[in-house]
Amino acid sequence: MNQAVPCADSSATRLATRLAFFVSGFGMACWAPLVPYAKARLGIEEAVLGLLLLCLGAGSMLSMPVAGVLAGRIGARPVILVGGVGLCCAMPLLAGADSSLVLALALALFGASLGAMDVAMNIHAVEVANDAPVPLMSGFHGLFSLGGFVGSLGMTGLLAAGLAPLPAILVALLVVILGLALAAPRLLRTRSGSEGPLFVLPRGIVLLLGALTFAMFLAEGALLDWGAILLVETRQFDPAQAGIGYALFSLAMLSGRLTGDRVIARLGEYRVLVGGGLLATAGFALMLLAPHSVLALAGFLLVGLGAANIVPVLFTAAGRQSAMPPNLAVAAVTTVGYAGVLAGPALVGFVAQGLGLVTAFMILGALMLSAPLTAGRFAR
Repeated sequence: MNQAVPCADSSATRLATRLAFFVSGFGMACWAPLVPYAKARLGIEEAVLGLLLLCLGAGSMLSMPVAGVLAGRIGARPVILVGGVGLCCAMPLLAGADSSLVLALALALFGASLGAMDVAMNIHAVEVANDAPVPLMSGFHGLFSLGGFVGSLGMTGLLAAGLAPLPAILVALLVVILGLALAAPRLLRTRSGSEGPLFVLPRGIVLLLGALTFAMFLAEGALLDWGAILLVETRQFDPAQAGIGYALFSLAMLSGRLTGDRVIARLGEYRVLVGGGLLATAGFALMLLAPHSVLALAGFLLVGLGAANIVPVLFTAAGRQSAMPPNLAVAAVTTVGYAGVLAGPALVGFVAQGLGLVTAFMILGALMLSAPLTAGRFAR
């Protein structure tokens, strides 16, 4: 188990944690509005784009276990910062890649950097939250959603204003660098304890929690990578404006998570899981079947509101279960869950190639029902 080395005051470490979550969400969301541009620039079909996105997932899947081991040995802080540097290197390549090979390498680096950051910042968040007298996890994840909203909306605005993808991503890169610079001196310094394994596979109830978290984050990753393309192909949106769908999703997710602790306290975990899953399913149905584009955009909002507090409940359940040590359970759920964001959307490309993008999104909507169907297993 990690032990904290004396460092800055708790308010500083909370700020650093929030900045890490913000930078990760911001950097990831900057890719969403660029997907249609990359597809058009390279002249590729959905199946090829799915293979390229698989490189993003492969990078993340390879880096996550390594990040967990390194965070256990040298602390979360250096892993977060190295992941941030990799993110800064990958972002310009995503916007300027002129061949499938270059884009594949850029996506692999992008995924590896985000994967390392996501694992390390969640370990860091657990350490900070354990020393706090009030719940903090929903707020930390809320800052990830805020980063997603600002990143997608900001990139969409820059592209709509006439900037080419490369200059637009360089503007976004300045935000990432500033956030990392502010967080670096305030991140908690930790050292590894001598007992317990550095990584274990999830088992028992933790396996179910990991599967549910994967499903929720898979939907989020699909909206990130395919939401803009869905609006372009089914609603005839201009590519420069298609990122608005993910921006609305991120805004709803942000609002839901910033108020999540109060909502869970008022309604209880079971009702949050059941109601949230049903609301997210309804959002996907509206997104796909609504007769007007405005109503389809409202579907993005419903998915964000419904899914917002499901993941914090799952993390809370992982922390109190007894099948595994809580710290190892949280690390395992984090790794499996974020694999859904980074690796899962590649599957959407293959489904879309064979059955159509609308069918792929229908399957995602059906996955949202997994939360209400299993809520009684672990919700208080």
